[in-house]
Amino acid sequence: MASLPPETEYPAEPGILNAQFDVALGDRYLVYALSTITARSLPDLRDGLKPVHRRLLWAMRLLRLNPDQGYKKCARVVGDVIGKYHPHGDASVYDAMVRLAQDFALRVPLVDGQGNFGNIDGDNAAAMRYTEARLTDAAVRLMDGLDEEAVPFRATYNGEEEEPELFPGLFPNLLVNGASGIAVGMATSIPPHNPPEVIDAALALLQQPETSEAELMRHVTGPDFPTGGVLVEPAASIAESYRTGRGSFRLRARWSIEDQGRGTWTIIVSEIPYQVLKGKLIEQLAELITEKKLPILADVADESDEQLRIVITPRSRNVDADILMESLFKLTDLEVRVPLNMNVLDHGKPGVLGLRAVLAKWLVHQRDVLLARSRYRLGRIDARLEVLGGLLKAYLNLDEVIRIIREADEPRAELMAAFDLTHIQAEAILNMRLRSLRKLEEIEITRENKALTAEAGQLRDLIDSPAAQTARLDADLRALRDAYGPTTLLGRRRTTIGAAPQVRHVPIEAMIDREPLTIICSAMGWLRAMKGHLDLTSPDAIKFKEGDGAAFAFHAHTTDRLILASSDGRFYTLAPDRLPGGRGFGEPVRLMIDLAEGASVVALFTHLPDRRLLLAASDGRGFQIEAGDVLAETRKGRQVMSPRAGAVLQVVRWVGGQDDAVAVIGDNRKLLVFALEELPHLRQGQGVALQKYKDGGLADARSFVMGEGLSWPMGGASGRTRTEADLNFWKGPRASAGRLPPTGFPRDNKFTA
Repeated sequence: MASLPPETEYPAEPGILNAQFDVALGDRYLVYALSTITARSLPDLRDGLKPVHRRLLWAMRLLRLNPDQGYKKCARVVGDVIGKYHPHGDASVYDAMVRLAQDFALRVPLVDGQGNFGNIDGDNAAAMRYTEARLTDAAVRLMDGLDEEAVPFRATYNGEEEEPELFPGLFPNLLVNGASGIAVGMATSIPPHNPPEVIDAALALLQQPETSEAELMRHVTGPDFPTGGVLVEPAASIAESYRTGRGSFRLRARWSIEDQGRGTWTIIVSEIPYQVLKGKLIEQLAELITEKKLPILADVADESDEQLRIVITPRSRNVDADILMESLFKLTDLEVRVPLNMNVLDHGKPGVLGLRAVLAKWLVHQRDVLLARSRYRLGRIDARLEVLGGLLKAYLNLDEVIRIIREADEPRAELMAAFDLTHIQAEAILNMRLRSLRKLEEIEITRENKALTAEAGQLRDLIDSPAAQTARLDADLRALRDAYGPTTLLGRRRTTIGAAPQVRHVPIEAMIDREPLTIICSAMGWLRAMKGHLDLTSPDAIKFKEGDGAAFAFHAHTTDRLILASSDGRFYTLAPDRLPGGRGFGEPVRLMIDLAEGASVVALFTHLPDRRLLLAASDGRGFQIEAGDVLAETRKGRQVMSPRAGAVLQVVRWVGGQDDAVAVIGDNRKLLVFALEELPHLRQGQGVALQKYKDGGLADARSFVMGEGLSWPMGGASGRTRTEADLNFWKGPRASAGRLPPTGFPRDNKFTA
């Protein structure tokens, strides 16, 4: 039912605004969302900072916490920030300050902390009343130019103070230290990078604005994390991530093998992935041991001091170290995926940019800062030159100037009229001290006037010449690179760019202790796994429920995989170590897999990789299939054979490595032998006709070596077999009818008992 407009239902009253609820809610939520995006969560492209970080550094600058000054309590800094610039909770502001001081969180810390600022174990920092801080050299460089009107300022939230909208300094903080944050409907995740690599890429783009992403990748080879590690992402994937601004990087811990003597060894982890807490990682490794999820892992110990050192001990010296580490990379945070989402604010507008766009826009900002600082300096020089010009006129007419000052009622006006001075020049002359009238002072003023005039000319040339601006930025960037070069402590690359590892299968033996089992499945479908290899020939070895008996019984190991085939052609995979034990009669197989109603178990056997299976349905159709194609990962299994209506899967047999022929016998007791190569290899389907029947269907089928003849059991307790060597009489093309089998062939038409 449509509602009346608000104006009709609720007449306008003073102080009340009539509006649709959804429109009003949408407008207000949009304001909130934009505020979150622009004023809290996303960093600015130009200085790489969020407002809270910018306000922290600005407050510390006003407190004169320079690198060469003493420390001050963090509580003092946080108090100034929340009282003057950032009206939020003190805990959130202090947490932001702590992160700026952590050398394992930032590639180049912006705050020099003294006291407990947390650690890589995940321990929190001490309370702000106990810790002290000051700025680092990088922070000072980032704020260089604030006193020269290089960036705009704005009023604080209460209008009592001013704060910079951004920082002008020539330090590529966005890429060097990275950023992360979650806004409304968007997020950002920028990993840290190596300072000299970023500067080299900026220099290349500055000299050649047409430089491609591929050429920039020669300088920025990938992220460089504070905690080191090994980046194993393919080069093509890294390049694509930087081109689009979206992607992820595969980061692994750095490890090495340490010889313990007598053939024993341990693995030493010296670096862990970025933002992985060491304490949590140790817990993950210990859990693998206590829950026996990785039997080849025996022990883990944390021997870290100032240097990280995690000692991993294998179960035995015969363990493959690569397999052990591949297992740990898969099961723990020794390997992580670090996302890349370069979503930044570009003049207040959010957007995802690639590496080239980020550097190009940052260089544009630095050119704007250079011009603003040059104009500011030129204005100061022009003002000083105006004063110096008046002082020089005074020195040339010193006696007259003194007379006017002593005798005139309005000396300023008379000086301006007598020597053609400006108001500022006349005021400067009147403010001179007597000691400034000496000859030495005149020489100094003349020298200063000459130097400032030359500098003003250079600044005008710089402002008017883009080429001169490029040369100046080039020189400044090279000076910055010298300060953070690859041989310095902060500039040395910490994360190694390694080759992408080969995808290798970690064998199940690495996850489970290998123990012998006897697998028993009864005729009524009760399945169990008894410990040890029992004597299957003894009638008393295995007990069943009354009226039940053995359908399948064979030896296996806990590390094997079992294949179960049902009559509807669906195959299932079972783990022997997860089967019910030998106490009791087991559990119904239908509780372990989703066996269709009316379907029965046709075969149960141990999976043998790199082998083939012969499948045949009751209507005489079949095919060959690779053993790996029948494995299933879920309870629903995998539909491998699709028998025609009225038919069921009847035969599942292994094909021998040397087998070259197939023998098929039907319910009509006709035997056919044909070449194995006539049987197609399929991954799924109904197969082809193996034998033609007028009535009945297939009784049994098997593959064998033609040169060795066809053998079958004689029956009875003797266990003897009979072999028919000459099979030419029964040979024929596939799908033929066949002939009566040799004398003595089993009456049940089965090739095996």
